[in-house]
Amino acid sequence: MQDLPIGIFDSGAGGLIVLRSVAALLPHESIVYFGDTARLPYGDKSCQTIEKYSRQCVQFLLDHPVKMVVIACNTASSFTSQEWKDSLPVPVIDVLYPSAFKASTLTQNQCIGVLGTHATIRSGSYQKALHTLLPHAHILPVACPLFVPLVEEMLLDHPATHLMVQEYLKPILDAECDTVILGCTHYPLLRKAISKQLPSHVHIVDSAQCCAEAIQQQLKSTSLKSSKQQFYVTDDPGRFKKLAQTFLPSSIQLESLELIHLDN
Repeated sequence: MQDLPIGIFDSGAGGLIVLRSVAALLPHESIVYFGDTARLPYGDKSCQTIEKYSRQCVQFLLDHPVKMVVIACNTASSFTSQEWKDSLPVPVIDVLYPSAFKASTLTQNQCIGVLGTHATIRSGSYQKALHTLLPHAHILPVACPLFVPLVEEMLLDHPATHLMVQEYLKPILDAECDTVILGCTHYPLLRKAISKQLPSHVHIVDSAQCCAEAIQQQLKSTSLKSSKQQFYVTDDPGRFKKLAQTFLPSSIQLESLELIHLDN
């Protein structure tokens, strides 16, 4: 079991930010990455569809096999039940609770903003997790549906991106939140633009980094001597590879990238 890879899945390329963080913290771990690029984005799907797709993706990883499943998609994390995750034969870590926990330790005024997709915000998952940790906290969820396409098009420093960041952060600023969760794994690529709009004292919680730290704590595996990465996508491997070259450091090569198909 120790020598098996970590399995990571996302609706597309956003989970590569989690992979990047995991590779930095655990450089000797092997990773199988699955991007459901044929059916992205998950953020505008129904909860039933998101749950169905998520279970299919997890099963694909389990069939490899892997020693751990990482749900590197905030939307998928929001719609997978704890009961189902507990029923799986390997540990499951998602991006949601580690981020909520980190935010709860950083906030001083218990006013926390959450940036996410429509589905993540609609689910109330971050609000629930944060209120479990901080019952009296004021949680301000903000849906940011244009952030993902802006990142996918690599318009990270485009004037339109800065305008949308400014627009989405207005309620965060008005509420004087002192902590903001980037509740989508695409959003860390917009961190520079987001930081420009926030006061310097505001903490920004990167859900990808929090997830990687939770994986490191779970595994505590430092004895492995070699690593490799295997990538699978359900559509357009060329576009995925192009995005990956931007998302990932040069030390991670997509030499093993395979197109597969899942039943709808």
